[in-house]
Amino acid sequence: QVQLVESGGGLVQAGGSLRLSCAASGRTFGNCNVGWFRQAPGKEREFVGAISWSGGWIWYADSVKGRFTISRDFAKNTMYLQMSSLKPEDTAVYYCAADFRPRATPGGKASEYDYWGQGTQVTVSS
Repeated sequence: QVQLVESGGGLVQAGGSLRLSCAASGRTFGNCNVGWFRQAPGKEREFVGAISWSGGWIWYADSVKGRFTISRDFAKNTMYLQMSSLKPEDTAVYYCAADFRPRATPGGKASEYDYWGQGTQVTVSS
């Protein structure tokens, strides 16, 4: 059993920054690919970015590329999403997710992830 807990969300002005954390318990993050997704009201959950089990493969959605950075701390069993130059359209609930299947590269679809956190709200004001 894996538990994922996100933290770090909040209210920020456009142009500001936030860092989200995703802490895992019950199983080490070192054996899985990890992804970040977000869901705005009335919209489907969308891919933000993902990092491979080794940390050597990272990719982002075009909408956040150059503004968001994913990293992971194996010792702390935690993954991070550093968000900069935030825009009002980044407002959403952000989720981290883990995939323990043996994929060489992390997936970009929600269906490819088995474990999900409860989400953390990010609100960007204009």
